Amino acid sequence: MDALCAGDERAFRKLVGAHHATMVRVAAGFVPSRAVAEEVVQDTWLAVVNGVASFEARSSLKTWIFTILVNQARSRGEREQRTTPFSSLARGAADDAGPTVDPDRFLTEGEWVGHWSRPPQPFDPTSAHLEDNETRRVVEEAIATLPVNQQRVVWLRDVEAWGAHEVCEALGLSEANQRVLLHRGRAKVRAALEPHFDSLQRLSAPPSQPA
Repeated sequence: MDALCAGDERAFRKLVGAHHATMVRVAAGFVPSRAVAEEVVQDTWLAVVNGVASFEARSSLKTWIFTILVNQARSRGEREQRTTPFSSLARGAADDAGPTVDPDRFLTEGEWVGHWSRPPQPFDPTSAHLEDNETRRVVEEAIATLPVNQQRVVWLRDVEAWGAHEVCEALGLSEANQRVLLHRGRAKVRAALEPHFDSLQRLSAPPSQPA
């Protein structure tokens, strides 16, 4: 903070490098295009530079920056919506209300109705597959298909490793809403990862021995 307030350009570059890409992702959920999201982020950095001396440390610096970003993005999104056809904004503006897990995976008859018929396979947290580029691509593509509120929460919680309180504060969410968005988003990402890991397991399984 002392370096930023003193106008240290290296400190500012470090801050931009740490947060810029995530800021663009968050802003993109409020505005109709990535180009506009980039403009919102630039405006946010200007606001940070002009306001850093008045930062009172009531929250973390990161949360303060993202709060400015969300406010800027919401205002810009409202202005853009007045001149943009509604159909172009329908890319997940509202969260879906469908089932989190495919209902076909639960028993519908007998003593154990409502229990798993095909439970999800556990993921090994020590597996090297969790770190490879292909797995990351599957995760990022799955997140990109989520409704925008779920995208923001899942990306910040599970990719950027933010805490729940930080996400609630930066995005203006209640704890309950944040939990629901995270649960629904994680379930869909997991559903996308399941066939990916199944295929990896088949490829890495030792060949069966002839009888």
